[in-house]
Amino acid sequence: MGSQEVTSWQGKNVTVAGLGVSGIPAARVLHGLGAVVTVVNDGDDERSRTHAEELTAEGITVRLGDGATLPEGTELIVTTPGWQPDKPLFAAAAAAGVEVWGDVELAWRLRGPDAAPWLAVTGTNGKTTTVRMLASILEAAGLRTAAVGNIGVSLLDVVTGDETYDVLAVELSSYQLHWAPSLRAHSATVLNLAPDHLDWHGSMEAYAADKGRVYEGNQVACVYNVADKATEDLVRGADVEEGCRAIGFTLNAPAPSQLGVVDGILVDRAFVPDRQKQAQELAEISDVRPPAPHNIANALAAAALARAYGVPPTAVRDGLRAFRPDAHRIEHVADVAEVAYVDDSKATNTHAAEASLAAYESIVWIAGGLAKGATFDELVAKSAKRLRAVVLIGADRALIREALARHAPEVPVVDLDRTDTGAMSEAVRQAARLAEPGDTVLMAPACASMDMFTNYNKRGDAFADAVRELGASA
Repeated sequence: MGSQEVTSWQGKNVTVAGLGVSGIPAARVLHGLGAVVTVVNDGDDERSRTHAEELTAEGITVRLGDGATLPEGTELIVTTPGWQPDKPLFAAAAAAGVEVWGDVELAWRLRGPDAAPWLAVTGTNGKTTTVRMLASILEAAGLRTAAVGNIGVSLLDVVTGDETYDVLAVELSSYQLHWAPSLRAHSATVLNLAPDHLDWHGSMEAYAADKGRVYEGNQVACVYNVADKATEDLVRGADVEEGCRAIGFTLNAPAPSQLGVVDGILVDRAFVPDRQKQAQELAEISDVRPPAPHNIANALAAAALARAYGVPPTAVRDGLRAFRPDAHRIEHVADVAEVAYVDDSKATNTHAAEASLAAYESIVWIAGGLAKGATFDELVAKSAKRLRAVVLIGADRALIREALARHAPEVPVVDLDRTDTGAMSEAVRQAARLAEPGDTVLMAPACASMDMFTNYNKRGDAFADAVRELGASA
């Protein structure tokens, strides 16, 4: 539905599900296009009432405390990503033959005929870093671009705004992909797949299938992770445009049609004239910050998407050099008494924590929080040989303690039974006591933060503050 079809919104009855960060812009955009918009929301709290007052003043109907009933006359539902597919509202929509779109689907349909193509990134971990690396590479090539989508910049705002772009670097969650059936990217990647959000999707198979939607209709390249066969399986199952290629990325030497690493150099054997005999140097491992294995994989995925779009090799190098990772993602905080202190508070699941732990040789690990149904045996078993000691915090720390007892019984464990504001300072002090020169104290909790902190950012800030305290007293 390009700009030439916008008139079709006039008088169309659209229900927007949810007053979240994507629901409010969706309601406003649709109202501006002439649709008759009703917003329904489960909650009726103070924040919701404030938003409702603002929207009502603009002429948008808002129903608080009832997100289950389909408003009469609804012709389309636009949902925010957080609403689970088993909501009664969607069952009612299915019974009435009413389509459900997500905010990403709406943005895709509202693109103009000359809109910028999308380079799309999804996966369990690494999405935001990869998208920001990709945008940095595209900018280094002189292209007008932006990192958008699940990264915090609304796609709706971008496609309906006045600014023009050559190409967009788009982060997409499994939730967003679930509700985006007509999305067709220029090229896309699924970085990795590990159990996450299974309460929302219902099963690992459903979660993987929603991630795999990112490959549907790709034009140039479906980029997959050679080390994660599930991502390649999703490429094989995708219905793509004629001539679209499967491109792998690997931390090893690449085969033809892959990007990989040779003698500390990131190389391309996919987008070169002779894939059998040629490899194009792109950048050095030292150009990637931090040069942890999983972050090099992120860089290779970003490079593959950029190369699929035709970006020259020098732009890959310059873009990676210019990139600065977001806070709380394997962020080196300080060295105190010859021990490195690293904040990876963003490692909110076992898959992310495993990647983080793999980056260091001798670790005092600070872990724990809300497990979200996760189990820790595989993580502990894979990482046991790297662990000098472990300090456990948070509501579900017993699950990690039990896994340590099974798979790393010789590793000393400090179990901190406190959730007050001083708990993180105590955790850092205990870790410092256990660490030896050359060790890394790594906070990669493998759990969500909401048992003790507002979010993972606050948890990371608390760790950094505690490390600075430690340094001041050293």
